[in-house]
Amino acid sequence: MRMNIDCNGCYRKIRRTLLKMQELESHLIERKQCRVSVCGVFVPQDVAIRIRNKVNRRVEILEIKEVDSNTMDSGK
Repeated sequence: MRMNIDCNGCYRKIRRTLLKMQELESHLIERKQCRVSVCGVFVPQDVAIRIRNKVNRRVEILEIKEVDSNTMDSGK
């Protein structure tokens, strides 16, 4: 996702919101590139809406990569 992360307060709000979401496995917040990457089983629009409501900023969904279940099973 792409959004403006101007100050430490915005960063903390985004981080707290992501940590409270149990369906997310991990997240990465890149302040200089204004990007937030999340991993897990979730609906991207739901995550974007939650962050938008909390931070009150525009959120853009960039790219969705889906992991194939066959690929994960072959690694075992």
